[in-house]
Amino acid sequence: MRDTLLDIAISDIDIATPDIPETVMALLEKAGIKNIPTGLAHGTITAVVDRQHFEITTLRVDVQSHGRHADVAFTDDWQVDAARRDFTMNALSCTPEGDIYDPWNGMKDIEAGCVRFVGDAGQRIAEDHLRLLRFFRFHAWYGTGAPDRAGLAAAAAGAKSLRKLSSERLRNEMFKLLAAPDPAPVIDIMAEVGVLAEILPRAKDTQVLRGLQEIEAATAADPLRRLASLLPDEAVAETPAERLRLSNAESERLAALLSPPAAINAELDGRALRREIYAHGAERGAERMVDWLILAWAAQPVDAARYRQLVAAAESWSPRPLPIKGADALALGLAAGPEIGNLLKAVESWWIEEDFAPTRAQCLERLRALASPRAD
Repeated sequence: MRDTLLDIAISDIDIATPDIPETVMALLEKAGIKNIPTGLAHGTITAVVDRQHFEITTLRVDVQSHGRHADVAFTDDWQVDAARRDFTMNALSCTPEGDIYDPWNGMKDIEAGCVRFVGDAGQRIAEDHLRLLRFFRFHAWYGTGAPDRAGLAAAAAGAKSLRKLSSERLRNEMFKLLAAPDPAPVIDIMAEVGVLAEILPRAKDTQVLRGLQEIEAATAADPLRRLASLLPDEAVAETPAERLRLSNAESERLAALLSPPAAINAELDGRALRREIYAHGAERGAERMVDWLILAWAAQPVDAARYRQLVAAAESWSPRPLPIKGADALALGLAAGPEIGNLLKAVESWWIEEDFAPTRAQCLERLRALASPRAD
C-alpha cells in the first residue's frame, strides 16, 4: 500500500483476512489454487497463482513479545491488527475495491516524509529490536528532513538491544539501508546517537561513502562496497564480516576492498593496471581492480576524469593465460622436474613485462632461449 501511494513499483502483494488459516486453505483448495502453509503458526498461507506467490495472513494480536518475534493470537479486529505494525505508513490497507483504511494517519506521514512508529516508539522497539534499525532504513528510503524525534530518542535509548539480534537480520537490514539512494546522512545520525557503533564499532566518517554515492548515482548501488567505504583498514575486515555474517564470497571481497595495492591511484598507467589485474587472477582480477579504483575515486573526486578512464580500461580488458604450458617444455626435450616450473615462471615474467603482447610462438622461442644455456 505504501509503495503504491508513493508511485513506486511493487514487487509483492500481501493480503490480510479475518479468516483463520485453516479456513483460508480450505477456500483456496475449493478454488483450485495451490497453497503452502509457509508460516502457519503466525497465520500466513502462501497462494500460488500463475507461478506468482501471494502471502495471505490472518489478522493478529501479539500475546507476548520476545524482542525478536512474538507469540500471536488470531483476531477479526482490523484496528487491533494495525496497532501491532511498526510504522504508521506500514499500517495502511485497502479493500479489493480500493477503499483505504488508515487508522494511524499513515498517509499524512507518507506525504510529510515522516517515518513514525505506531503508538509508543520504545514499546514497538522492545517488541522487535530489529525495528530500531528498520527505523533508519525506512528514513533513508522514505524520509525527508530530520527523523521523527520520538523514534530517534527511542532508537538511541535502545541501541544496545541490537546486540540481541542475529547476524543475518543485521546484515539484511544494513544492506537494504546502504542500498538507498542517499544513506550517508542517515549513517551520520546513527553514529551520533550510538547506534552505528553497535554494528560497526570502528566505522569512520561518511566522506568516502558520499563520494561513492555520487559515482553510483547512474548505476545500481553496491551495498558491500558502500560498507567498505565506512571501514578504516583491513585490520577490521574480519570483525564486520563476522558481525554481519557475510557469505564467504562477501567476506573475501570485503577483505580485498580494504587492502588495495599501494599503486591504486590516479597516476596508475595502463601497463600497471593490467599487471595488477593479472596478478589477482583471471576471474577476480578485473572485479577487484574496479572496486579499488572506485573507492580511490570516491576518496579523490578531483581526479574523476582519470578514474573514469581507468575503470573503463579495467572493465574492458580480460587477462588471458600464459600461451605455453609444461607440455611445451617437455616437447623441447627438457626433463620433467622443478626446473620446468622455474623456466615457465621466467617466461611468464618476461611476458608480463612485455605487457602480455608476445604470441605463443614468441613465448616458445623465449623458452628455448632460456633453456639452452641450462642444457649446456
